[in-house]
Amino acid sequence: MAVSASLVKELREMTGAGMMDCKKALEETNADIDAAVKLLKEKGQATLDKKAGRIAAEGVIGSYIHNNKIGVIVEINTETDFSANTDTVKDFARDIAMHIAAANPLYISEEDADENDIAQQREILVNQAINEASDNMPEDKKKMIAEKKVEGRLKKYLSEVCLLDQPYIKNPDQTVESYLRDTANNVGENIKIRRFARFEVGEGIEKKEEDFAAEVASQMNA
Repeated sequence: MAVSASLVKELREMTGAGMMDCKKALEETNADIDAAVKLLKEKGQATLDKKAGRIAAEGVIGSYIHNNKIGVIVEINTETDFSANTDTVKDFARDIAMHIAAANPLYISEEDADENDIAQQREILVNQAINEASDNMPEDKKKMIAEKKVEGRLKKYLSEVCLLDQPYIKNPDQTVESYLRDTANNVGENIKIRRFARFEVGEGIEKKEEDFAAEVASQMNA
């Protein structure tokens, strides 16, 4: 079926995909824009999955310092030195460093999460769920119900502390992983966020509460 230029433009603005890709996706989904968005995401992920097995040993270090109070360095790996030196990858590295400064993730992904931390969080969440149960409920039933609740809550916790699962601070409608995928597709290479370090002045020392992360976020969206 014929697809209007305005619909192609709308889909392109929503996804950042190329004009021809948007037109083709709309044709394949009979101009259903929601289905077209889903199709483009699936194709983008498939493309990224194909690249994921390729070695990415080159790269660039991104950094960001906020008011001399928060500092972040992050290693971004690419397949070639050529792509590492493009503005696209350099901007991505800086954006990710700024995001880390604002969102303060603990891990890159769920696979990187510390087992002891996960076990501790699970225990906390189980106890919370048990305490929410009715006092006259048998203890074994309380625990069974609590265990069912915990999986969803633990997933939510991980989405908050894992970098790739966090809403990207410059565009909360997409995750950091989605931004990574878009950048990889744009460059045409496998790109990985390998590691990062975040430093905050006085971290771990009792002091007056200051929301530096909110400051970073407001500057990024200014």
